[in-house]
Amino acid sequence: MNYRPEQAVAIRAMRNAAPYIRMYKGKVFVVKVGGAIFSSEATTRALVEQVAILHQVGIRVVLVHGGGPQLDEMQRSLGIEPTMVDGRRVTDEKTIDVTVMVLNGTLNTRLLTICRELGINAVGISGIDGGLVKAQKRAPVRRADGKTIDYGQVGDVESISPDVLEKLLDAGYMPIVSPLSSDDEGKVLNINADTVAANIGAALGAEKLLLCTGAAGIFEDLADPSTLVSYTDLAGLKRLEAAGSFADGMMPKANAIEAAIRGGVRRVHVISFKSTDALLAEIFTNEGLGTLIVADVKALSAAEQQPEAAT
Repeated sequence: MNYRPEQAVAIRAMRNAAPYIRMYKGKVFVVKVGGAIFSSEATTRALVEQVAILHQVGIRVVLVHGGGPQLDEMQRSLGIEPTMVDGRRVTDEKTIDVTVMVLNGTLNTRLLTICRELGINAVGISGIDGGLVKAQKRAPVRRADGKTIDYGQVGDVESISPDVLEKLLDAGYMPIVSPLSSDDEGKVLNINADTVAANIGAALGAEKLLLCTGAAGIFEDLADPSTLVSYTDLAGLKRLEAAGSFADGMMPKANAIEAAIRGGVRRVHVISFKSTDALLAEIFTNEGLGTLIVADVKALSAAEQQPEAAT
């Protein structure tokens, strides 16, 4: 039998993906998406469709989402100018209710409706539900320039109680988590979504943490797309930071990556949601499209290593 070209391509892709499906079936992946993905219905749907495939082949997916651009837009509509310090949002009492509305309401629900359309049994929760994320209000921080920054109702993660996620995963559901928590007095706290995703990944013993961003990965030179780092390790991250490769928005991600790996997550990937099927390419091929971070690059197989891109 002679297959048409498109059939041959599809069959070859399935055969190539089969070893990865066997390897990852039953494993936990934590996928974190930034608020920029909600810029259009098409980009949101394209990413969720890829996540749906992971879920449907037996990978236990936890989806964590942010919502920075949407929070900025809502704050400005209310006459409040957003404040960011070192890539982290200042959340005062005037804006915490807006934060809850945008993250738990608009964005979490938007993801759930797409999942419903795709036939995924998804459940939307926040870090408050089931005591998932235990956090405390961040104390004012004194910076190197002598200024003291009060981040307001922003939380630092103390611990993760993953029971609610494990029960949902065991029942075949896909949790969709917004990065909110509360302290012991019941005050709502806004937490960086990368931080929440990293801590959840560590608590669940995740195989992978995938950070889906607007950038194609980590670059040695932010102004030069040819300097994409294909893979690196924790020592390499430190070298990149010392070389000034990280903008303010990358610093929370770098901290989250380190926390995830030190917490037991085997591999962290930074990819772009803008690249067609980047999530699937990163998981089901050796080459991938973004940046892979591990504890030590010496543990990578020869097929995974691209010497010209190493850092």
